[in-house]
Amino acid sequence: MSTQASGGELLRMTGIVKEFPGVRALDGVDLDVRRGEVHCLLGQNGAGKSTLIRVLTGAHQPDAGTIQVDGNEVSLNSPTDSIDLGIAAIYQELDLVPDLTVAENVFLGHEPARFGLTRRHEANTRARELLNGLGHGEIPPGRTVGLLSAAGQQVVSMARALSRDAQLIVMDEPSAVLDSEEVANLFRVIRGLTARGVAVVYISHRLEEIRAIGDRVTVLKDGATVATGLDARETPTAELIRLMTGRSIEYVFPPRAEIASTAPVVLEVENLSRPGEFADIEFSVRAGEILGLAGLVGSGRSEVLETVYGARRSATGVVRVDGKELQPGRVQSAVRAGVGLAPEERKSQALLLDEAVYKNITVSTLRRFASAGFLNGKAEREAAEELTKALDVRPAGVDHPVRNLSGGNQQKVVLARWLLRDCRVLLLDEPTRGVDVGARSEIYALVRKLAANGVAIVLVSSEVEEVLGLADRVVVMREGRAVHTGPAQDIDEHRVLDLVMEGSAV
Repeated sequence: MSTQASGGELLRMTGIVKEFPGVRALDGVDLDVRRGEVHCLLGQNGAGKSTLIRVLTGAHQPDAGTIQVDGNEVSLNSPTDSIDLGIAAIYQELDLVPDLTVAENVFLGHEPARFGLTRRHEANTRARELLNGLGHGEIPPGRTVGLLSAAGQQVVSMARALSRDAQLIVMDEPSAVLDSEEVANLFRVIRGLTARGVAVVYISHRLEEIRAIGDRVTVLKDGATVATGLDARETPTAELIRLMTGRSIEYVFPPRAEIASTAPVVLEVENLSRPGEFADIEFSVRAGEILGLAGLVGSGRSEVLETVYGARRSATGVVRVDGKELQPGRVQSAVRAGVGLAPEERKSQALLLDEAVYKNITVSTLRRFASAGFLNGKAEREAAEELTKALDVRPAGVDHPVRNLSGGNQQKVVLARWLLRDCRVLLLDEPTRGVDVGARSEIYALVRKLAANGVAIVLVSSEVEEVLGLADRVVVMREGRAVHTGPAQDIDEHRVLDLVMEGSAV
């Protein structure tokens, strides 16, 4: 908890309304933030959090309501207005330029210059001072940003915000791509910022993080404030969930179904290796079984999934589906065999964001809807509508651009694609990243239902609780190697963390 949570009020947003054609995204939102506090903003996907932040950062102008900074009413007509007032945002999808250096990114748009010439040495010196102040002096100002880890890039984004003397920093799902050790370091950096009087608005779907780092909480639902000023540590989790969803949700995993000893082995992976990524990976998955891959970011989990799917070519090893060997490095071979992949980055790797929902669902099964070289659009829509209704994709209708859906509903569209194709094997990489608690429960139930229907599932998640709660068996990975394989019920979260930190084989 920050030491200055009782500081004076820095920001007050009152009665903020924002309308788009046919949609009232914000319906009278109130938010106040104090100096030196971590104010957590909660709400389901589609509750209005992103729109509110865009209003605060000048990307959208409100249709009604007032914004006060330091007690003065202000108009934020552009992002520049927001920056000039000391308001900065670090988004989940970082907007750094990967081919520029750390210092060039930190001062992008306001480079130290004299007589029109950039003063590179001064930029490097000042960037080093900012990085030292954040406790990350090990990051070289001259390093190309694209070579840094996700955690390192996040620190660069913070340095960039501070380079403009930010008084308030908005962090949107900052822990989404971090492992547990990196999250702990992020929290240390945040506490350092709040100790200096900087206010942080922290957006996360991980309620345990709210307890660890937050001071106060505001909850949005359907574009309106339903609670504000709640104590982050004292407010019961069940109450936060009820406020976000409008109903009580048991935040538990669906019960496991017993896997019959006679269930056929659907997926076999033998001696799979890729130099520099992973080595000697072996596992099998029966029909109806969920296998979880646990490990730190960079342990090789996602690379294993992509290699099984054929998006990467293995150096050694064999992948079989229903006893038939797949061609290495050939996605078509895997898809024909009934393998589907819901990748980690659904927006960039799985979805056609500007296309309609139905096109995103049918893209892998177009032959089913083709006749004499023409697609039957009506049949496509009908098949997609049946799945979206079954999965409760919101808003209803299959003609919306998928970009307009919340993260949880976008993930349902990805799953619907593979349901339509009747997958034998489904590879799930971070299936609930950026997904709210209500949609998580729905996705957990869907994964269990798929397994009950005989699909073999391999699950990767950075949340150990999620792996242990959903999987029947677990493979723990460290530095590209499996250090443990066994039933999920025979291992707990602490043991998994010991294994991924120490790599002790058992």
